Amino acid sequence: MMRRLFLLLSVILIGWIAVLAGIMRFTDTAPAAVVVWPTKTFLRALPREATIIDVNGLAVTFANRPDLTRELYKAGAWLVLPAGLKGSLPLNEKQKRALAARRPR
Repeated sequence: MMRRLFLLLSVILIGWIAVLAGIMRFTDTAPAAVVVWPTKTFLRALPREATIIDVNGLAVTFANRPDLTRELYKAGAWLVLPAGLKGSLPLNEKQKRALAARRPR
C-alpha cells in the first residue's frame, strides 16, 4: 500500500514538473524563470541580456523575456521552471520589487 502511494505521488510530482517546464518552454506567460541547481559552467555561459533578479544556493531567478528559456537551456540549465504564476514557484517580495522596477512606466 505505501509503495503504491509513493509511486503515485512520484508520478504526480514528475508530471507537474513536466507541465511547468513545458509552460516555460512553449510560452512566455510567467513573469520570471527559475533555473534550479545552476552550475558554474552555466553561470559563466549566461546570455548577456539575461537579467538576474535573485540568486541563492539552489536556484537563480531571471526576469522572463521572449526566448529566455531556450537561451538558458543552451547555456546549460538542467531545468527551467516558471515563477510568479498561480500554481508555480512563488516570488518573494524582493523578487517582486525587482520585476516591478524593470517594467516600463
